[in-house]
Amino acid sequence: MSTNKLKLLLSAFTIFTFSAFACSASAEPDHAKLKPNLFAKDNLVAWCIVPYDNQERTPAGRAAMLQELGIRSLAWDWRQKHLGSLEEEIGCLKQANIELAAVWCWIDGNSSETPGESNETLLATLKRTGTKTEIWMSFASSFFSGLSDEQKVAKGAEAVAILREKAKAIGCSVCLYNHGDWFGEPRNMIRIIRHLEVDDIGLVYNFHHAHDQLKEYEANLALMMPYLRTVNLNGMRADGPKIIPLGSGDREEVMMKKLQETGFQGRIGILGHVENADVKDVLAENLAGMKKLLGRMGESEALATY
Repeated sequence: MSTNKLKLLLSAFTIFTFSAFACSASAEPDHAKLKPNLFAKDNLVAWCIVPYDNQERTPAGRAAMLQELGIRSLAWDWRQKHLGSLEEEIGCLKQANIELAAVWCWIDGNSSETPGESNETLLATLKRTGTKTEIWMSFASSFFSGLSDEQKVAKGAEAVAILREKAKAIGCSVCLYNHGDWFGEPRNMIRIIRHLEVDDIGLVYNFHHAHDQLKEYEANLALMMPYLRTVNLNGMRADGPKIIPLGSGDREEVMMKKLQETGFQGRIGILGHVENADVKDVLAENLAGMKKLLGRMGESEALATY
């Protein structure tokens, strides 16, 4: 091979290698930019908006409302009268380009089998529609009545294991949801996960179910971090009431800052959890409260998304 041909080949190889390296190097920053700011509007999921709505919106009406408010994800809670409309809800959300981030699964303790007839209907609808989502699981206190602490862990783990297998079979995952009482203590939810020795069960933490845990909040965050998927915000005062708008409490700002300091990168829930109110007004009030909090926190990047 002549010297000139060798130089040309080396030059071509150098250009190709540099181009490949440049593309590879630029991929990571571009991918990182896709991750939203923790409190950005794109990272919000609407929660407690189906049963809590005096307008009794249809699935189509709910999707239109979320579009108007600029909320792109919904976690679907329900009462028995709503269960038959889940398939319609899924279709309306898809048409509106809104993600179904999760569905609710309540174990009431009265059924002889877990997860119970209503939850089996829920799972069947998810399977039939090919919907892959999280299942937020919680228990009535009666489920654990009369049991010792260790028996509660074992019984809870057995029920979670059953739902986990059913969820995995249809491409869904399970998150445990604090709803008060024994199961609502983060350490007990984590004991159940550890009892199962699995790594695919997450946690959902709700400010509005944690008024009695305020003193342990930082310690609980540290415990939950390996499992935490979603945190649902609420205005917080030590003496209640349970539900108040974001920005009207005296604790939520500090709690949000502590959450951010942990490096949490999951979802942020925004509530519509008010009886006898138009849920659109409730969500709008919470969005306004979020903007007020972000302004006080100096979160200009997140604030710019509202």
